[in-house]
Amino acid sequence: MKRYLVLEDGTVFTGEAFGAAGECTGEVVFNTGMTGYQESVTDQSYANQILTFTNPLIGNYGVNLDDYESIEPSCCGVVCRELARVSSSWRKQDTFDHFLKQMDIPGIKGIDTRMLTKIIRSHGTMKGRITNVAPDKHTLDQLKATVINAGIIEQVTTSKPYPNPGSKRNVVLVDYGLKHSMLRELGKRGCNTIVLPATATAEEILRLNPDGVLLSNGPGDPEDIPAAAAMVREVEKHIPLMGICMGHQVFALANGAKTFKMKFGHRGFNHPVREIATGRIMFTSQNHGYAVDPDSVDPDELIITHQEINDHTVEGLRHRKYPAFSVQFHPDAAPGPHDAVDLFDDFMQLIDERKEAHRNA
Repeated sequence: MKRYLVLEDGTVFTGEAFGAAGECTGEVVFNTGMTGYQESVTDQSYANQILTFTNPLIGNYGVNLDDYESIEPSCCGVVCRELARVSSSWRKQDTFDHFLKQMDIPGIKGIDTRMLTKIIRSHGTMKGRITNVAPDKHTLDQLKATVINAGIIEQVTTSKPYPNPGSKRNVVLVDYGLKHSMLRELGKRGCNTIVLPATATAEEILRLNPDGVLLSNGPGDPEDIPAAAAMVREVEKHIPLMGICMGHQVFALANGAKTFKMKFGHRGFNHPVREIATGRIMFTSQNHGYAVDPDSVDPDELIITHQEINDHTVEGLRHRKYPAFSVQFHPDAAPGPHDAVDLFDDFMQLIDERKEAHRNA
């Protein structure tokens, strides 16, 4: 069956339908990863977005329960050049096509994803619509009028607290759209984790007497959740804190910096990042459309610790006074290289040092 992708600049791509039968409207973005399509689709940071894979072939190894990053993904649609006709892997439990049908996510295949990516890189991220009916002027007018990301974090955060049990350190994870890989990394380190909604206040967090607080990734504009920055300003004074992706941006806003919307963002797991203090180069997994303005960072409050090599955006911050730091990339990877996974160990060290200091006080 024919299916169409129309962009708000009027560009129309004609391809073939796969996945769910419906239609969708969202921001059209591209991911440069060679694999990891299941982890990407189930990453809540892609909420309300139409995800384009630049790799020419996807679906060749199927999907499986182990690689979910959320149980109910909020990705809007999927675009690819070619969908594998046969998928094969000893881990496979389902096909990618059937998986998208179950998740009610429509897809379009057989279009020139290289051209689409060039358009996005040139004009910036824009709204698009996957439709089963040849688009006309009315379709384009409706697309331009559609508001996409209002209240997006409220859509993806947990509605109630829940535990990820462990036996060592007590960690609160504030959920702005978290990936399960963060829970896995905390679990590997024996953390007894309590996941709280994005609306959690400093009072609610401190009442739990945690050893550390982790701010998760998530979709949208960090300035849409000003209460989160107010929470961080109070919590960082008392407890070791780590932020990832959206959590990094919230941490920056809490300490006087500003954020801005990028032209087309970073999405994939081949982004090189330099650790400024050591010169160490890491290849990292990233998924974000906003970044911290380096000129807005107060050097009396924050140190810029990491920088993206290609466009020099801020990729890491550390507080000068408090045991708190953040990174724009995903040290938990999933998908991607694990070059930066030791940042979770740095977080554990901050927690242990604070506990030891309290024991000796």
